[in-house]
Amino acid sequence: MEKKEKPKTASKKQVFPIVIISVLIVMALIFSVIFALININNDKILGNISIMGIDVGEMTREEAEEAIYEVINVRLSEELEVKKDDYETSINANQINAKFDVENAVNEAYNIGRAGNIVVNNYAILGTMLFGNEIECNLNYSQEALDKKIEDISSKLPGAVVQSSYYIEGEELIIVKGKEGLRIKKDELKNAILEEIKDINHPYELITIPTETVQPDAINLEEIRKEIYKEPQDASVTQNEETNKTEVKTEVNGIDFAISIEEAEKILAEEKEEYVIPLKITVPEKTLKDLGEEAFPERLGTYSTRYDPTNRNRSNNIEISVEKIDGTIILPGETFSYNQTVGERTIAAGYKEAGAYAGGKVVQDVGGGICQTSSTLYNAALLANLEIVDRSNHQFLTSYVAAGRDATVAWGAIDFQFKNNRSYPIKIEASAKNGVCTMSIYGIKEETEYEVVIQSVVLSYLPYTTKYEDDPDLEEGEEVVEQSGYNGCTSEAYRILKLNGEVISKTLLSKDTYDPMTRIIRRGTKKVEI
Repeated sequence: MEKKEKPKTASKKQVFPIVIISVLIVMALIFSVIFALININNDKILGNISIMGIDVGEMTREEAEEAIYEVINVRLSEELEVKKDDYETSINANQINAKFDVENAVNEAYNIGRAGNIVVNNYAILGTMLFGNEIECNLNYSQEALDKKIEDISSKLPGAVVQSSYYIEGEELIIVKGKEGLRIKKDELKNAILEEIKDINHPYELITIPTETVQPDAINLEEIRKEIYKEPQDASVTQNEETNKTEVKTEVNGIDFAISIEEAEKILAEEKEEYVIPLKITVPEKTLKDLGEEAFPERLGTYSTRYDPTNRNRSNNIEISVEKIDGTIILPGETFSYNQTVGERTIAAGYKEAGAYAGGKVVQDVGGGICQTSSTLYNAALLANLEIVDRSNHQFLTSYVAAGRDATVAWGAIDFQFKNNRSYPIKIEASAKNGVCTMSIYGIKEETEYEVVIQSVVLSYLPYTTKYEDDPDLEEGEEVVEQSGYNGCTSEAYRILKLNGEVISKTLLSKDTYDPMTRIIRRGTKKVEI
């Protein structure tokens, strides 16, 4: 008979480790459950947790928020410098309404080890104890404000691409060809700005503005023709007997190309800086000028600024631009464009070289000084309670208007535009003589006409710096002030509407930053012979 083998049983040596491991697991589970239960009743955040690199472990929610805001508030108050070659400006996080979602981040930190069941909480607690936990804090901001800031930087960037433009002069359409130049890589710049703001634990680093060299957009004759085409229309002023309201219709000149699109394309095929397309102008039988004061009986807004009449070149430029604007009529719903009305500032058009801002300095530029007429008109338009469509502030403060009340222009890059949002046509009367530039807007008052007050508020001043430049033509120890420095500032401008002396509304017009003007001193390096 075969011998039956006895069933094998685990030896004591094999059983002991299993028992030990089982006991340890049970004990670990018991202690971790107890730890999870204790943590639920604890009003503090677990240890080893940080938010945006700030240690908030063992803090209450209130303490954590206070610690984070202490760091964030410093970041939001700092100036972030952006630069391209000689052009430099700054941006403040508050200008784009930047806000960190601290409350949600702190709640997320607080809920670690509390949000699930005991087992889930237990894993979260152990994981945090062993490996820590870093929580991000969302940054919210105004996309519109950031876009506007970048557009502002783009418009003031030296060497920026100049797009093709056009204006009508008499019976000719003048198309000015654009020029190759720099274009900001807007998405890259936005990301760089946001990343710097988010990195709250390190000082701001200077951002070099990312750019690319591009050609201007192709000239689209079909689009231009659509924009300028008009049918002729007579002007009229009538009284509506039912509503007892005055109805004014201005004349409209019929405008169209005098040649075909194909013929115009042939003109553009030539390599020129400027193209002339002949127009067919059809004048209506009756114009608003024929109607006289009947159509523009009341002054709606007026503003004056002073200039130095002894500065011949600058005065000349102001007077030419004023002459172009004087008598301009704007229909209800129409938009006035400074650049289209005044035209390109060239020597051929009669403009001369005068002081202007460019590249962070005062330089001599053809047409220098005409920003005074655009700024004067801006204030008149504000006081007439007209809608501002496009307006940019200068890089530096001006001497002729307060902060927030200027409107810079640059041919092909920066325009000043406002819309006639009133019920009747308006006319601009402009003058420049004896050192006074005046813009007045005339028309018919609305049924309810408000008193307009413009308020400019300086929020903070930005101190200027001094830059020394070695000059080998000056002797050692000799210094010459090349450019006087003065402070910049941040400002806000408001339009206040009053009725019977009571404030009806107060509207923010703009938030502006004016860079400080660097004081430049030439310092002699020529050795003095003894």
